Amino acid sequence: MSGNAGGTSGTAEGVDVGAGVELGRVRQMWHLLEPLHAVLYYAPEAFEEAAALGYGTEERWPSYFPYRAAPLGAVGSERVTSAFYSFSPRMVAEHVESAWRTASPVEVLKARERAVDRAYRAIFGDRISSPELTKAAVLARRAAEAANTAGRPLAAANAELAWPEASHLQLWHAATILREHRGDGHLAALLVAGLDPVESLVSFAAIGAASVERFESRGWTPEEWTAARQRLVGRGLLTEDGTATDAGRELRRQVEQHTDELAAAPWQALGPDAVGQLADLLGEFWVAVLGSGLLPSETTLGIGKV
Repeated sequence: MSGNAGGTSGTAEGVDVGAGVELGRVRQMWHLLEPLHAVLYYAPEAFEEAAALGYGTEERWPSYFPYRAAPLGAVGSERVTSAFYSFSPRMVAEHVESAWRTASPVEVLKARERAVDRAYRAIFGDRISSPELTKAAVLARRAAEAANTAGRPLAAANAELAWPEASHLQLWHAATILREHRGDGHLAALLVAGLDPVESLVSFAAIGAASVERFESRGWTPEEWTAARQRLVGRGLLTEDGTATDAGRELRRQVEQHTDELAAAPWQALGPDAVGQLADLLGEFWVAVLGSGLLPSETTLGIGKV
């Protein structure tokens, strides 16, 4: 995961979404908080906790799916596929169908909290109890508690969980609610744009958000990828070689702006001054996470590129 935390696309910069908060700031907060959430999927402590439950650790997916889906309860693969959207249903079924036979959602939730606690202590050291982290947690929690979760299943499931007591765990929990709130809104924006799960990845790769090889991690076959590309070519969104046309770039710009707009309400509620203060406070922890080397340099989220 790379890119300038303050970087935003030019289309978002300067667009006021109310209460003095601009879309550029909304996207910046995603850039800052996403790495703080994502340590769960990459930290060695998370793999150790997953292994103790009985999940495989040869790659991240056997623990990724239960860790992320556990707030939903012991749901089947169809509901996880719906909530996660861009993963192949076959890939989801492979990991979810057996997930709750290995450990219950309650056990997984306890394990992920232990994993984040250990990982944050390893990454932040003495800063785990700093006034800066404590204040950041307070502000992030205020934003998360202001998030309207109607129509947002992953955000709602995480928001329903009890808040942990420790400030660093509150920070992670808030980051998780806010990133899933944004993610749920992003899926709505993709639906409005008429992009199905695999088309959403093909169109994102076409604007250079990440390499095609990186998007292959979502489990779609070459035949499914090619068919989606041809559908987008037919709509005038891609060229035959798979790059985005002007219309394709404009559609993706609209998707990202719509996502920012749908993610803005918690930051409006927090207010521009507090949002700016939180952004400043998060900087050192964002740097620490990126500096840990745990996160990949390229992800399917397009952070730093959109």
